[in-house]
Amino acid sequence: METRTLGSSGIEVSVVGLGCNNFGMKIDLAESRAVIDAALAEGITCFDTADMYGGGQSEEFLGQVLGARRNQVVLATKFGGHAMLYNTGEHWGRREHVFASIEASLKKLKTDWIDLYQVHFPDPNTPIGETMDA
Repeated sequence: METRTLGSSGIEVSVVGLGCNNFGMKIDLAESRAVIDAALAEGITCFDTADMYGGGQSEEFLGQVLGARRNQVVLATKFGGHAMLYNTGEHWGRREHVFASIEASLKKLKTDWIDLYQVHFPDPNTPIGETMDA
């Protein structure tokens, strides 16, 4: 599998990534395991998920399946989508929400680091500078 450097980070990532939005939504844990294992066997090292995919199960499934192989992948996840989609009234761009979201994602992913953390949708009620500072 061909790789590229992720920006100026020095992190090498496969040119093909795996979007994990169907984990926990359209496919269960066993099917997700088969997809993850097949992707790793093909040399795919970029896995993209979000805290809202499958109601959080996408992150949980990835954490369970990757286990000790976590250090072999570049893990990207996102926050902020569920609050917008479900009109919860949360200000997901605020510092405290960003930190709470990343802590929850780390726990579900069973890891102590995320390689690429992204805001899924900007919070129209919070200045983008505040979100980016967090």
